[in-house]
Amino acid sequence: MPIRRLTLHDHAACADLSEDRGWPREEHKWSFLLAAGKGYGIDDPEGGLVSACVVTEYGPQDPALAAIGMVLVAQRHARQGVGRRLMRHVVSDMGTTPLTLHATPYGRPLYEELGFKVTGQADMVVGHFTPGGPEPKVATRAATAEDLTAILRLDEQVFGTDRTHIVTRLPAFADQLRVAEENGRIIGYAAAWPNMDTHVIGPLIARDTSAAQALITSLAVGTNRPLRTDIDVRHEELLAWVKERGLESVAFNAVMTYGITELPGDWSRRFAPVTVAAG
Repeated sequence: MPIRRLTLHDHAACADLSEDRGWPREEHKWSFLLAAGKGYGIDDPEGGLVSACVVTEYGPQDPALAAIGMVLVAQRHARQGVGRRLMRHVVSDMGTTPLTLHATPYGRPLYEELGFKVTGQADMVVGHFTPGGPEPKVATRAATAEDLTAILRLDEQVFGTDRTHIVTRLPAFADQLRVAEENGRIIGYAAAWPNMDTHVIGPLIARDTSAAQALITSLAVGTNRPLRTDIDVRHEELLAWVKERGLESVAFNAVMTYGITELPGDWSRRFAPVTVAAG
């Protein structure tokens, strides 16, 4: 069964594969990832997909970094080496490009076998946000088209490489896109996008914890759904703050890298990824 490149037309088959493994279908996210990145898959002769994953490349020309996500194998083909074969193909296809991924405890042994190293950890928190305590002092507002240049400049500083193809898709992908401002200058931005019955907050880029708190608070006002986000565990103050306001830890994922010892950019201003599937 050959490995092939997936297209946007495969998003329903990818969603079927998610459902087969007990994951949410996440068709909205699959469409976004397949449009912004490269999908790899193996067709099942009986219909649908045996396995799939998505690679999102970053950098203006030769990729400076690529994130691997949504690595799935159909239940009936589990434990037959299919995921290993797909991952070996992807790692080989990416050549010398540094790689990163978020690994569940279940998937981590495979990635370690392939040479990935644990370089960090993210705490997935979910729940209805209940405002409390002092009002955030940082001003926020809805982003406009005129803000895009400043958002892109800030994002590249913090992420460490160009994410134009991701950031420019956020207004259509997300239900809310907001910026934090000080003296007319953008010091942070965040999006909230729909995923099944939750709104996922990501990316969350901010100058400091207080700006991140203001952005989360402003996004929470705009939804009745539970919030979900994946916060770098080094941001202890923000994690404690969201848990005081109703969000609970539901999983820890290992941040792993291949070909680099740590992610580029400024982790102190990078609070949460767009999605763990794309970094």
